[in-house]
Amino acid sequence: MSPNPDRPAPPAGYTREHRTAVAAAEAAGALLRSRFPDGFAARPKGEGEDVVTDLDVAAERLVVGRIRERFPHDRILAEEAGELAGDGGGRTWLVDPLDGSNNVVIGLAVYVVGIALCVDDTPVVGVVHDPMTGRTWSAVRGGGAHGPGGRLAAPAAGRPLPAAGPLLAWTQGHAVPRDDPAACALKHTLELRSRRLLQLWAPLVAWAMLARGDIDGFVGYRAEAVDLPAGALLAREAGIALRHLDGAEFRGGFGGPDTGRSFVAGRPELLPTLLDLVATSPAGPR
Repeated sequence: MSPNPDRPAPPAGYTREHRTAVAAAEAAGALLRSRFPDGFAARPKGEGEDVVTDLDVAAERLVVGRIRERFPHDRILAEEAGELAGDGGGRTWLVDPLDGSNNVVIGLAVYVVGIALCVDDTPVVGVVHDPMTGRTWSAVRGGGAHGPGGRLAAPAAGRPLPAAGPLLAWTQGHAVPRDDPAACALKHTLELRSRRLLQLWAPLVAWAMLARGDIDGFVGYRAEAVDLPAGALLAREAGIALRHLDGAEFRGGFGGPDTGRSFVAGRPELLPTLLDLVATSPAGPR
């Protein structure tokens, strides 16, 4: 795929990585789009209510192949294939070839491709591609976030918050039971005190919406590791503030137990309000 002349070059040091991730995500997106909504088969995944399609597998094979060809010594963690070992140099690619598989299965065109590169546990490149619209959003650590219309930036401070409350998105990890008391209490509090709480079944879609300024905030409880770094980097580079539920700085990495992947993200001037909402939950910050 030829480079897009309208897409700014990333900071020196990650140019090849950024270009590879964008091209791989867009190629995988073309594959997904060509077979949605009818050209695939699905089966249950794991012991919960998740699913996997042969589109996930085909798109992942394409992305992993591109990365392996250009960066053969890097470690890769892929949603379906798991870990492909590297040389121990601390570079890890995270590949979510189809974020929103459950949506695809029911014919809902809300899904994206997500790719991130982390150095140790710090995201340095993140890409989110929407196959249905052909739009790509990407970020490089320290280089800002960009989309089809140019550089992304959080809405200017002072934009009034609707009286009905903020427009939020919610995600929780697949390992969290549906009746988990903390998750249920937190989600219920957010539903009561927000204008709307979106549950998209595709966290990277929510991260892109937040980075674009379409929604006010995003709350996650024990989020999945593979899609978190790309989304968190995209949002942070767009000027979004990220915190743990207790207000501590949130780095957006993939390492450690899922208890360390609960977060609140939002426009900086709105973040205190979001943290207050979390604090009023009977479960409290965790």
